[in-house]
Amino acid sequence: MSPNRGLIVLVAVSTLLLAGCAGRGEQNDEGPSTATGTGEFGDLGTVCGSGQHTKASAQGVTADSIEIGVFSDLGFTKNPEFIDAAKVFAGWCNDHGGIGGRTIDLAIHDTNLTEVRQRMIEACRDDFALVGGGAGLDALGVKDRLSCLLPSFPAQVAQARSVGADLEISASPTALPHHDSYTGFRRWLVTEAYPESLGKVGFISADSPVSKVLGEKGKESFRAQGATIVYDDLYPIAGVSNWAPFAQGIKEKGVRGLIFNGEPRQLSKLEEALTSIEYRLDWIDATNNNYSPAFLKEAANSIGFQNNVADLGGVVPFEKADSVPAMKQVESMFDKYAPGTEITFPQLRAISAWLLFAKSAASCGDDLTRRCVYDAASSERAWTAGGLQAPVNLSNRDAPSGCFNIEQATADGWKPADFRPDTGLYRCDVAPYEYQGDYGAPMTLADVGKSMTDLR
Repeated sequence: MSPNRGLIVLVAVSTLLLAGCAGRGEQNDEGPSTATGTGEFGDLGTVCGSGQHTKASAQGVTADSIEIGVFSDLGFTKNPEFIDAAKVFAGWCNDHGGIGGRTIDLAIHDTNLTEVRQRMIEACRDDFALVGGGAGLDALGVKDRLSCLLPSFPAQVAQARSVGADLEISASPTALPHHDSYTGFRRWLVTEAYPESLGKVGFISADSPVSKVLGEKGKESFRAQGATIVYDDLYPIAGVSNWAPFAQGIKEKGVRGLIFNGEPRQLSKLEEALTSIEYRLDWIDATNNNYSPAFLKEAANSIGFQNNVADLGGVVPFEKADSVPAMKQVESMFDKYAPGTEITFPQLRAISAWLLFAKSAASCGDDLTRRCVYDAASSERAWTAGGLQAPVNLSNRDAPSGCFNIEQATADGWKPADFRPDTGLYRCDVAPYEYQGDYGAPMTLADVGKSMTDLR
């Protein structure tokens, strides 16, 4: 591997693993039954079912099937979560008649991190749309995607040119182009839950363009809440074999609240170093990348000592499956179509994307076109994925969302923190902060000489 390629890959790993989510509105613990014997999902009603069509109405669409592309960095990360989620949804939907009678045919595009553009060219040639996937270097494919007018319903987005780009609808937004979707969480940390940390906030980020931008955004947002940043450091993107100097530096600066922007496994190593010198912070933002049983195992020696918290941004926690029918139904779907698979947080976002696409496509009937499915999806002003998340206004890709919900890592698993929810499972009383700095803009159709009138 050449030095340049190695650098790109390491940057991409950091990019891929740095994503969040946001939502808005009310979640009710009550809902419909969770039977998987019908094509109904949550409170959406019938999402998949039988039907008869006569038209091959668009590229990738016949009277009997729809070819959908799924992007994944599987070749490098060895993480099949988006592919597994696609197979689960397609299996469930096809078993119940497909999308209005059209079966879902999956086209898996393995970008191997650095081959995004090559896979996008293939998708432009064959696919009707992209659904439920993600790639660490996703900006590499946006120009080609817009040039061929290919709609995308991603599970997650990573780079500035992709976040909020045209013809892209994130069903459970992982980021917003110009607003901080973590505003409520950050304000809660430094002004309510741990006010003593307001003057002692620290940042540590991987030395890559993507994570450094995330760090700059975070610092701006915290300062807007009145916080003082007393520690700001970078670690090599290849990782660190000895975290002791970083832990000592954090202790010497008296950091009480820490934000870590980097590869999740490195955080558990840093925490072990902090715990070994018996330095306990008021809080550590583990990010929702670490909202998993795997993090609890990796950080087992520190979980009882350090205080890890994560903002799920308005998505139902896994432990609420018994009281939230939509989450229970997702569990049932995975049990049937991917038995033995541990559901991940990004897969919840992927299922939301698949549900949005299927519902929108079904509404188009025989005349299933890219324009129809895009218009139907973007008209959703309170999308909840049948109860999996707080409502999101999809008519505005930069719509500020005021809902958040916080999980806390404990020796007994992840549990809801005491964040004072006011709308079901969520708290929705904070308007997101609008960034003042220039961190890059999403790509538009105009950038490639196109407009919405070209979408058919």
